[in-house]
Amino acid sequence: MDNISIMSPNAMITVNNVTYWMGTSKFYIYSGTVQTLPCSVRQYVFGNLNTDQSFQVFAGANEGYNEVWWFYCSKNSTQIDSYVIYNYLDQVWYYGSLGRTAWIQNGIEQYPVAADYNGRLLNHEFGVDDNSTNVTLPIDAYIQSSDFDIEDGHNFGFVWRILPDVNFNGSNVNAPSVTMTVKPRQNSGTPYGAADNPAVTSSNNYGYSSVYNVQQFTGQVYTRLRGRQMAFRIESTGIGVNWQLGSPRIDIRPDGRR
Repeated sequence: MDNISIMSPNAMITVNNVTYWMGTSKFYIYSGTVQTLPCSVRQYVFGNLNTDQSFQVFAGANEGYNEVWWFYCSKNSTQIDSYVIYNYLDQVWYYGSLGRTAWIQNGIEQYPVAADYNGRLLNHEFGVDDNSTNVTLPIDAYIQSSDFDIEDGHNFGFVWRILPDVNFNGSNVNAPSVTMTVKPRQNSGTPYGAADNPAVTSSNNYGYSSVYNVQQFTGQVYTRLRGRQMAFRIESTGIGVNWQLGSPRIDIRPDGRR
């Protein structure tokens, strides 16, 4: 392979005898031969990266969740404030905002440990809240799908109900909840319209028991929205909330072509 590049001296990490690194315009993998690593968020990452601060880019691994992380400075920042993650088991990418200056994966320590700009060492994957300051804060945790449609986008869709599938194990509060949102779009180039965002609440009290084998939560939530394309989002913003998303179902029916 010609024209192989690397973003910085610390932009490379080896996990399970496979080496991953960030180049100047794409990602690479070495597992016997060098190959380009397909990246679904490549345009976003490299379009939002401050190349003048590329020397600060560094990689880390979170083997417990099959992840490789890269921390970098966003376009208008001179300090690391962003990250992109590759899950090599599921072969998916995700990204976010976080300021870290160093990272060591678990093995030597029980949890991955990172340093921040305040000179603190922080355990990752421990607990469900942000305890990086003296005041416990909730972690705004969410995932959002890309746009989906029905019948190749020829028809508008009408969503009237969501059947959730959520696991709240690991929470430590009574009645933890998440918000499920369906965001409609009239056409591919238009912004999202008014969205319904009903809450899904567990009836279990996790303040007294850490695991419930049979989950009990809101069985169905009703919505009323219409769009040619839509995106689905689930989010929690409360203290003590931990959740896993299963396979929710959305009731949608054709609703004309205009």
